[in-house]
Amino acid sequence: MSLVIRPIAGKADRKRFVELAYALNAKDPNWVPPLRVEALELITPGKNPFYEHAEQQLFLAERGGKPVGRISAHFDRLWHAMPAEQGGGPGIGNWGLLEAADREVATALIAQAEQWLRDKGMTSVMAPLSCSIWEEPGLLVQGHDHPPTVMMGHDNPAYQGWIEPLGYKGIKDLLTYDLDIIQDFPPLVQRIVSSGERNARIRIRKVDKSRFDEEAQLILSILNDAWSDNWGFVPITPAEIAYTGKKLKPIVFEDLIRVAEVDGEPVAFMMTWPDLNELMADLDGRLFPFNWARLLWRLRKPQVKTMRVPLMGVVKKLQATRLASQLAFMMIEYIRRDSVANYGATRGEIGWILEDNQGMRSIAETIDSRVNKTYRIYSKDL
Repeated sequence: MSLVIRPIAGKADRKRFVELAYALNAKDPNWVPPLRVEALELITPGKNPFYEHAEQQLFLAERGGKPVGRISAHFDRLWHAMPAEQGGGPGIGNWGLLEAADREVATALIAQAEQWLRDKGMTSVMAPLSCSIWEEPGLLVQGHDHPPTVMMGHDNPAYQGWIEPLGYKGIKDLLTYDLDIIQDFPPLVQRIVSSGERNARIRIRKVDKSRFDEEAQLILSILNDAWSDNWGFVPITPAEIAYTGKKLKPIVFEDLIRVAEVDGEPVAFMMTWPDLNELMADLDGRLFPFNWARLLWRLRKPQVKTMRVPLMGVVKKLQATRLASQLAFMMIEYIRRDSVANYGATRGEIGWILEDNQGMRSIAETIDSRVNKTYRIYSKDL
């Protein structure tokens, strides 16, 4: 049967687009079904504020009327405004959300996404991004043998061999680090933490969830300053802050998010989440009719094996100083203790971290963690 690639049209097609991922990944024991309601929101303008500064077209591949693949083609005007040395600039388009039953389907979908981007005036493509750099960037190229943590992607191992022959070259690897949090950190780290505890200028505090909006704004201000020179950085808009905060509030626990203050000034933060994927793995992505109650019950005081550290930042004026490293180690140690004592966690995952972010990689390696997953972002001239 011939293969047909067509743009999606309307709510029913968006549902087909989402459902295809569940069908194609059903036999992969390490794929965790995302909540369908969130998967639909991700691709729905008017619900996801990403589309306030981005344009997107979704495509379905069909054989005999049956969906066998999907892809998103899109571009982000905020990315276009970023400097070239940070991976941005005008003319850069993206594709993502790729799912394909075989090589023929993947090749046709990527070609269709490339053509759409050319028609929109794009001169190069950076992919995969599903959809923003803040969501699930990169293709999983190492670490398929265990499930991803919350808000990290998981791809068919065959995709790398289907994408690279099409002229795509890897330009940046994003790493996650795995560590045993039951064991105390090495003596050097313990001495650094103890020294910080004796320093009256330093205060490491928990966030106050009763002031959720205020705390979110504080963390965002540190994040935007700390990450503003990083490759791939795109500012988070106020609408995206509100949208993300609403989604993440159920997995915000005060003892798992710390703010570091020096002389009363907030200068660093560390955000940690219980691995929601462990709590959702048996829900098949469905909240109704009864799974919503199960999930709410599990979130009251979650007991999980894994904690994920998605974000950490120190203001630029302190970066590359001993104080910055000390604050990072103190926040990591305090959250490690509470993760074990209050949530029964035994392992942590830090990331993603840019392959050339030597400061963060050094911190990760000093606490005896190791790379467990690699996500690759590719580029190709159009």
